[in-house]
Amino acid sequence: MEWETRIHNEEKYLEVITTGAADKEGSLNMAKVIKETMQRHRITRALIDHRGVESVSGEIIEIYDRPKLFKIMGFVLGVRIAEIIKPEHIKHFSFFETVCVNQGFSFSIFRERSPALEWLLK
Repeated sequence: MEWETRIHNEEKYLEVITTGAADKEGSLNMAKVIKETMQRHRITRALIDHRGVESVSGEIIEIYDRPKLFKIMGFVLGVRIAEIIKPEHIKHFSFFETVCVNQGFSFSIFRERSPALEWLLK
């Protein structure tokens, strides 16, 4: 999976635009870059646009354990993350949303940018 990051200084959020195939390794590498970028710029909000992702893979247990890995990586619970996804990836990402929220993260998925950004910046 490839990604591009943009800092929106005025609104104080990080935007990440992804493409390619989303898998465990790519997702963890991206999460590390997101965490480091957010810390470096003192940003606590991220908008991740996965609409360019062609495929998503991952075992249920990997998805279930991902929030625990986020905590180990140093993500703090005050971080707010909105992800924009394709409708065909809803099953994968809705489970991920549930486990993130259950672990205390402020995380939500959306199908369109406008509601995602509205939720993120409130």
